[in-house]
Parts: sequence; C-alpha cells; structure tokens
Amino acid sequence: MILYSTGNRNIRVSFREGVIKGISDDGGLFMPLSIPRLPGSFYSNIQKYDFKEIAFKVSSALLENEIPDNDLRKIIDGCFNFEPEIKELEEGHYILELFHGPTLAFKDFGARFMAGVLSYFNSGNWKENPKNSDGDITVLVATSGDTGSAVANGFHNVPGVRVVLLYPSGRVSKIQEQQLTTLGGNITAVEVNGSFDDCQNLVKRAFADPELRSRAWLTSANSINIARLIPQSFYYHYAYSRLKNRDLPLIFSVPSGNLGNLTGGLIAMKMGLPVHKFIAAVNSNDVLPEYLQSGRFTPKPSVQTISNAMDVGNPSNLSRIRDLFGDDHKLIGSVVLSKSYSDSQTISAIREVYEKHGNLLDPHGAVGYLAIQDYLKKYPGVYNTVLLETAHPAKFAETVKSATGVEVAIPERLSVCLAKEKKAVFLENSFENFRSFLLSQIATY
Repeated sequence: MILYSTGNRNIRVSFREGVIKGISDDGGLFMPLSIPRLPGSFYSNIQKYDFKEIAFKVSSALLENEIPDNDLRKIIDGCFNFEPEIKELEEGHYILELFHGPTLAFKDFGARFMAGVLSYFNSGNWKENPKNSDGDITVLVATSGDTGSAVANGFHNVPGVRVVLLYPSGRVSKIQEQQLTTLGGNITAVEVNGSFDDCQNLVKRAFADPELRSRAWLTSANSINIARLIPQSFYYHYAYSRLKNRDLPLIFSVPSGNLGNLTGGLIAMKMGLPVHKFIAAVNSNDVLPEYLQSGRFTPKPSVQTISNAMDVGNPSNLSRIRDLFGDDHKLIGSVVLSKSYSDSQTISAIREVYEKHGNLLDPHGAVGYLAIQDYLKKYPGVYNTVLLETAHPAKFAETVKSATGVEVAIPERLSVCLAKEKKAVFLENSFENFRSFLLSQIATY
C-alpha cells in the first residue's frame, strides 16, 4: 500500500511508515495512492460474512499484503471482541449502533485497530527506531471526547507505546473526562485551557517541531492517522450486509465533526459499496455546509454544543475528501449533503425518537436523525437509510434525561471509571508550554 501526502502528492511512503509518522513531514495527511475495487462477488455474497470477515477482506484489499494475511487476521481477532449492531427503527430505516466496544463509542473501532497495527509494527523484526534505545513510540492525540477515551483504552498497557491525550477543559462530558483521565500507566492526560481546535493545533505543531521530532518517535492516533481511518470503512460494508432489501438506494447519515467517519464511508464507496448519498449532519459548527455551498473552506473558532464530539471548526479530514474528488466541491456535493442543527433541535429530536419508537439516541445520533428526516421531506422516495449512532446515550445521560425524562442506565464499564481518581496535567493553551512539557516527559523515558 503506497500512501501520498495531501500536501504534496510527490511525497510517497509505505503504510508502515505512514502509520508510524501519523502525519507527513509537509503537514499533509496520508491517503492511498490507489483505492482498490472489491469484486462484485464480494457484494453479492456479503450477507454470508460476519463483521470480522468483512473487516479482513476490506483491509486486506487496501493494504495489498503489507501485513501478511495470517498476521492481519490475528490483529483483527485481537481488536474486535465486539461488533456493530443494526436495528430497524421502521421499514427501511435503520440505526447502526457503533457503541458496543469498551468505551461505548464508534472510535473504539479505529483506536483498537490502530493499536494492534502499531504494536505489530513496533515488535520483533519491525522494531527499528534510531531515536529511543527502547524503541518506544509516543502517540499524541487531540480529543473532543470520545477519541481520547477510545485511544486510552485501546493503547492501555500496549508494549512499546506511550500516549499523551490533549482534551479541552470544560468541554467534554463528566463520563468522557473520567474515561480519559483514570487509566494511568502509559496514558497521560493533558487538560488544555482551550478548545478542541486548540488541542489539535498543539499536536500539529508538535509534529512540525524539529527538536521534538529528533528526540522522540512521535505519531498520532487521531483520525489523521491512516490506521485510524481504514477501519472506519468496515462498518459501512457491514451495515449494507445486514439490510433486508439491498436493491434500494442506500443513504448514510453521519454525525460529523473532524470528518474522519465520513471519509471512511467515502473510501468504502470508492471500493465499490453501492451508496446513493451521504448526509454529513453537523451541529452549530457549520464549516462543511458552507464549503459545499460556496466552494470556499473557511475555518472558524469552534462553538461549544451538547454534541461535543462534533465541535470542530477546522476539520482535518476535509483535505482527504477534497483529494478524493479532485478538489471539486460540486462533485463532492453530488455525493455528500450537509446541514447544521442547533442544540434545541437536537433535544427535540431525542424526545421525538423516544416518544415515537421508544429508542434513546445520544445528541450526535439525534443530529443525524434530523438530517435524515429533512432529506426524506425534500426528496421523497423509497430508500434504505442508515443512521450512524456513534455513542451510547449513557455518555450523555443528563442531556438525554432532560429531553425524555428517562434516567439512562449507566453500563458497568462506565460506572467503574466514575469511581476512580482523575489524574490530568493542566496546561494553558500555549505551544511553548506544551513543548516544554513533552520535552520533560521525553527526558524521563
């Protein structure tokens, strides 16, 4: 698998190098030089495969034997002791529940796959690192909530890997913060006095800093890392495999922030998955709808909302989407629709779904539900619609209760972390502060 940088297509690296680097030296994101088409027989027989088999077939095609099949199967078996669940809300309209992993968020799929891949590349004969005698990799992660907890869990006690998580102070839910800050061991949480975009900027600047790059082996586990992105194509294929009538036009509604989840779906489509439309449902952070309308990408300061994982004003993965479509916003718009929804609309949607169907949505899923309803009003027809429900409602129990009056039961794996002591380093939003902190950590390695 050959990757290129979205900043400079002449920069080419292997999948292994792309995973370990995280981001290109020129600041671009890595993308496959070519995306293989899966054979028609795969799609005509897809209902016969379980999730792990679909994950193997998709990743094996993408990686082009960079990881031998036997090793790739071992990685997948070790990562996925859980799978998505699809429920039919009403005839032809489905919810794809992606929250059945250890941290109850869709990012468990990407984080655990990347942890398995990185551990594989950092073991045995692969262990070639001139910067640290022990060969350890330092993973830097900016999170608006769910990414951090998924990465912390996925990489906890993984040999040869240390993780530094940056999260915005006061802008994640209590449960999310507890998941981020209570594992300890090889996981260090950094509470930044700023927004998610500030955290993401600190990570990007760290990768561009010559001294940091010379003294530590840095990579990222955000969706900017190609190993986080690839597994996000698996569950789109899985959803298709479980539809009752696969002949109907298929529409995915994707709650969207940094756009990694949407990009994973677009890669699945490029591989041959028959998708009619993607709806990128966003909250008040409306950079994507404005781009699709005007063709001008104008980053903004992020706005705090109740669907906090989508509070992104400068979505990194838009560069990948633009590359996939030759930087033609009209061509992107022929496949991807996007609309913004307020917190009050989100609350109303949570209430509506509960009253009509008895199903509890988290705020992100509620934004996706609103987008589907608007699409069906504007384009009446018979479709398969699949709403990606990205987090368990218990992670936003107070919001769900305010909308429905229902006290959400907290799963045991969440309640356990609530009883633990928070351990985090507080930093002002300053690159010099963060740089000094990282250098002090590197000195203790």
